[in-house]
Amino acid sequence: MEEWKPQTRAVRTQADVTRHGEHSVPLFLTSSFVFEDAEEMRAAFAGEIERNLYSRFTNPNVTELVEKVRLLEGAEAGHAMASGMASIFATFAGLLSAGDHVVACRSIFGSTHRILSDLLPRWGITHTYVDVEDPASWEAAIRPETRMIFVETPTNPAVDIVDLEWLGGLARDRGVILAVDNCFATPVLQRPLDFGAHLSIHSATKFMDGQGRVMGGVVVGDRPLIEEIFSFSRATGPSLSPFNAWVLSKSIETLALRMEKHSANAMEVARRLEGRPGVTSVRYPFLPSHPRYEVARRQMSAGGAMVAFTVEGGVERGRRFLDALTLCSLTANLGDSRTIVTHPASTTHAKLTEEERTAVGITPGLIRVSVGLEDVEDVVRDLEGALGA
Repeated sequence: MEEWKPQTRAVRTQADVTRHGEHSVPLFLTSSFVFEDAEEMRAAFAGEIERNLYSRFTNPNVTELVEKVRLLEGAEAGHAMASGMASIFATFAGLLSAGDHVVACRSIFGSTHRILSDLLPRWGITHTYVDVEDPASWEAAIRPETRMIFVETPTNPAVDIVDLEWLGGLARDRGVILAVDNCFATPVLQRPLDFGAHLSIHSATKFMDGQGRVMGGVVVGDRPLIEEIFSFSRATGPSLSPFNAWVLSKSIETLALRMEKHSANAMEVARRLEGRPGVTSVRYPFLPSHPRYEVARRQMSAGGAMVAFTVEGGVERGRRFLDALTLCSLTANLGDSRTIVTHPASTTHAKLTEEERTAVGITPGLIRVSVGLEDVEDVVRDLEGALGA
């Protein structure tokens, strides 16, 4: 197995099956596990043997999911939780203490912004936002008390790109943890740990599931850090259900195929939108017009599914555009097999101030598209029809 490629190992990795010898691992829908005797129970609770104890923190289906993501990312260890935001919060809460400081890219998901801006300050943890495309601001923001750098790349929703190789070197030189939200790229298209990151975090709800069915989150990376995150999660209980883990584990077996199609469709959508009347700008990592095109090509194997573009006419035109769509879905998700369109200024990032939205490139007319697996001509026809309307 050691000579197999990561995708092959992820497909073939399975939790222990029962005596029936299932080819597809069954569901382990149990809250707890029985021990042979008192000594086995004592040793398991003492951590002297590896043993499932209680499904709040150990379950065969969850272990299988984590192992697959760990192999795809090239990580030492990992832990899965109930959602992507649970994984992000557990990363902060498990590793940070009062007096610590976080440097984060300004362009991040709205809920992550709220954790940094509203929740962590209650416990004396501060942060500084920096611009994605201004390296000097990253260096200047790091203080003696800085414990972590947190970034998304590509970012949500403006599809900015962070140079992971440069940032990995900065984190190493300054002795801080680099945590990367790798949700948009997935480990199939990008492996942050290869560029010096210590942790890679996923909302498995998105492309890992890929069909809008279940929720889950995974964080993988350096073993000592994962152990601290696991300890926090074990005590506080943001548990991933065995059923959701089972669904996600099976979905990962087709992740590479799906991301290849997502990326091809998204590239065509971006190409067709660029320069179209009524569209003032298009952001897609593998479009040559993207300001970080060369960086994206260096650290990603394909551009992914996410396209951001701006329509003329501001918020009202953006809403009319959404109302005119007939094929694409309007829903609070992304990474689905079906194309999803959102207007960030009035939905996912509505709670940010206008100044905060402007600072991260969320203009009133910005549209975010999670390009699905439909025939791309139908997707383009729907988008173009809505623009015309």
